[in-house]
Amino acid sequence: VQLQASGGGLVQAGGSLRLSCAASGRTFSRYNMGWFRQAPGKEREFVAVIRWTAGTTNYADSVKGRFTISRDNAKNTVYLQMNSLKPEDTAVYYCKALWYWGQGTLVTVSS
Repeated sequence: VQLQASGGGLVQAGGSLRLSCAASGRTFSRYNMGWFRQAPGKEREFVAVIRWTAGTTNYADSVKGRFTISRDNAKNTVYLQMNSLKPEDTAVYYCKALWYWGQGTLVTVSS
């Protein structure tokens, strides 16, 4: 099983990025999928989750109203649309499904 995250990069504050996480080796349509992030010198923290039942979502307070998580079960892929990015959003972003983690994609927001 592999989770391949992509879409990170360098963006100015106020900009947008869209992260993708494509899963292979297993179908995750009946499982929750989520995003976490780890900033330099800090612990990994929860960002967002989307449940397989009805596609309900939850977000960390720090990203609520700016980030949107979505999924395409046909493509076994979860997305994270990040708008109004702030320097404090700088981190390596990881996707997760069950106990599987993606390799991480770096997001850097310059002020």
